[in-house]
Amino acid sequence: MAQRTRADALTRERIVEAAVELLDADGESGLTFRTLTERLSTGPGAIYWHVANKGELLDAATASVIGGALAVEVTGTPQDEIRAIALGLFDAVERHPWLPPQLAVQLSRSPWSSVTPRIFESIGQRVSVLGVPESTWFTATSALVHYVFGAAGQNAANARVLARGVDRADLLDAAANAWEELDPGDHPFLRAIAGQVRGHDDREQFLTGIDLILTGITGAAPCGSTRP
Repeated sequence: MAQRTRADALTRERIVEAAVELLDADGESGLTFRTLTERLSTGPGAIYWHVANKGELLDAATASVIGGALAVEVTGTPQDEIRAIALGLFDAVERHPWLPPQLAVQLSRSPWSSVTPRIFESIGQRVSVLGVPESTWFTATSALVHYVFGAAGQNAANARVLARGVDRADLLDAAANAWEELDPGDHPFLRAIAGQVRGHDDREQFLTGIDLILTGITGAAPCGSTRP
């Protein structure tokens, strides 16, 4: 790759973009200042001018990806907008499987300076206009956020298995066959749903989960109430 010229000056945005590319390719272990300088055809000094260390670079890469996911076009009812935001985050994790661990690191280190408040704000604004009591906003928003990243993280883990050359249809078929062969006395439920495993759509399944949570949030009983 040709050396950059002054007219093609290195920017923080380009550094973060390259960092995301390296993370996507090889995970956190693949992101070093050496690999970054090679990818950008520059010296380490030019990068350190914009980014102090790897931790700052990881934070910036995480913020960039989450910012892009939250910038998704959202129109319609608050429920429609929550679905769009949730699906944007789900797709972001699928494309960037290194994302959930980085979010966890940021949250444990400094919850209020991480990207977590941006996620809560984006979803919480929509929850607040669903007509649920204000005292339940935190619980309702937390349920949605936890589900989004739990389901998205599991989907990303499944994708890593498929990346090793495993065929998705074969994998699901093997799981369904195994469940169908379980003892009917011990596992009646798994045997009953085994056929649903074959060929199911991950994104459709994810959105169904979002709809179930939204139905619970907007139900007659307030979140956190005790049902008889």
